Amino acid sequence: MIINDNYKSVAFQGAYGAYSDMACRSVFPDLKTVPCDSFEDAFSAVMGGAADLAMIPIDNTIAGRVADVHHLMPDGDLFIIGEHFQPVNHMLLGVKGTKIEDIKYVHSHVHAIPQCRNFLKGLDAKSQIHADTAGAAKEISEKNDKSHAAIASSLAAEIYGLDVLKKDIEDQDHNTTRFLILSPEPDFPPIEAENVLTSLLFEVRNIPAALYKALGGFATNGLSMSKLESYVDENFQAARFYCDIEGHPESSAFNRALEELGFYARDVKLLGSYLAHPSRKSYVSSHDEL
Repeated sequence: MIINDNYKSVAFQGAYGAYSDMACRSVFPDLKTVPCDSFEDAFSAVMGGAADLAMIPIDNTIAGRVADVHHLMPDGDLFIIGEHFQPVNHMLLGVKGTKIEDIKYVHSHVHAIPQCRNFLKGLDAKSQIHADTAGAAKEISEKNDKSHAAIASSLAAEIYGLDVLKKDIEDQDHNTTRFLILSPEPDFPPIEAENVLTSLLFEVRNIPAALYKALGGFATNGLSMSKLESYVDENFQAARFYCDIEGHPESSAFNRALEELGFYARDVKLLGSYLAHPSRKSYVSSHDEL
């Protein structure tokens, strides 16, 4: 749990009732949530002082990584101070008095609709794509038409006064989104803390086996890497990498690894150091068994 009495608000992308809003309220139940039209607007809200923090999705177990976010991180001037794993449980929502057999149109986000494919096969309804699930819920509430339904969260149902016609309609029950909590200032855990993650961005030098050599220092210093992703530049070169390292940046082992990284990489940027979410270990273990 991140506790700081100076935090008053947290920004997210989407409308009230979005899964990002749920994540904000789960981690920070006492903070004001600030909806933003885009991820860039959420970053700007924090950098401009309109919000103290941002809750930004970075990966989903079904849809994969959220590409826009990774391209904002290098120039965003924000630091990661925490992570949160939010289960995504889709609900079929309708206006008051709607029955499932009334539905002719289902509104939701482009990722939410295919995540409920098996359930939707049983409906004789056309899909309507929206920018986010909560926005879809808001629109059908305003339409007040029983032939229109939305796939969204239980929070959206509560906010927009909709009936939950069917719970948990997602095809796979492991649907989970990993969020990063961003702040204008870093907030490192104590160096003696356990289960610490440190996130980095770097570019490899144009030399043979640069990535292999750049990462070797983490292996030789006993630091595990839980995530490594590459990003193409305008020339379609995989020159920039994002990684999560299991270790504290102020430890001697981490500093030795960074020194070795510097020989083969450039523009190394420390994005933040933070405690791993409590469910990370059990979540990873359960998936290793599959």
